[in-house]
Amino acid sequence: MRIGISAWTEPTLIKRGHFYPPGAKSAEDRLKFYATQFPIAEVDSTYYYPPSERNSALWIERTPKDFTFNIKAYSLLTGHPTKTDSLFKEVKEALPDDLAAKRNVYVDRVPLELVDEVWQRVRDALMPLHSAGKLGAVLFQYPQWFVISRKSKDAIVEAKERLPDFQIAVEFRHKSWMEPRNQEETLSFLARHGLPYVCVDMPQGFDSSLPPVAAVTSKDLAMVRFHGRDPEAWQTKSRSAADRFRYDYSKRELEEWVPKMDALAKEARETHVIMNNCYENHAVKSARQLAALLE
Repeated sequence: MRIGISAWTEPTLIKRGHFYPPGAKSAEDRLKFYATQFPIAEVDSTYYYPPSERNSALWIERTPKDFTFNIKAYSLLTGHPTKTDSLFKEVKEALPDDLAAKRNVYVDRVPLELVDEVWQRVRDALMPLHSAGKLGAVLFQYPQWFVISRKSKDAIVEAKERLPDFQIAVEFRHKSWMEPRNQEETLSFLARHGLPYVCVDMPQGFDSSLPPVAAVTSKDLAMVRFHGRDPEAWQTKSRSAADRFRYDYSKRELEEWVPKMDALAKEARETHVIMNNCYENHAVKSARQLAALLE
């Protein structure tokens, strides 16, 4: 079982001085220190801008041999609105003029040959991590409007086929997937394709809420992500992820997951637990506390 956090470069974590030592001033120093504290990190920056081979090489160089990175899939590939300026330079330049002038683009509007190019470049960028044995999973977190349907299932299967060398993990953000009437169908679908269902701890009561179900749909990997439980923060329009996931888990709340994680670990070869309550040192504290409870 590997426990870590997302956003080890989160500004509130760096500025408050609660985690990194005074001498860790550079990105290199911070990652090297982080890797002495945790065995896994989730990279969320790759959702906003596609990964690069250069960063993959640097991450390999700066972490121990057995360190693991989970990579969040680029927004264009999960159907989210994507900043036009974030596209690979050659892809942006090849866009039709009407699309190139827009602030955001969506994958279903981009010419197929350019979409193909993005998939291939993302694959190439992550291959060094995979070859070094440091790529855990590529996290496909789908948007709130991605409801259960044949079309949505086809998109998930396509992601697996586009990245055949990598482990894909799937996180939903619409309640339809795990409603009682659909839960068995959803988990069976993922199991048939060997895709890990990403278990979540998150605020309840919204269309984007998924229940805290612990389920294993891949013998190779189980995954849990903690997003906090503050319903007001969950609805914030702030641009900062730290504001939305600002939550300090109590010991009692973390204890609720201990028997669930024990069950996950018995069914999957490896279990990844990521604290996404990325405000100041909340995620670091939660990760350490949960690790202690599990021990």
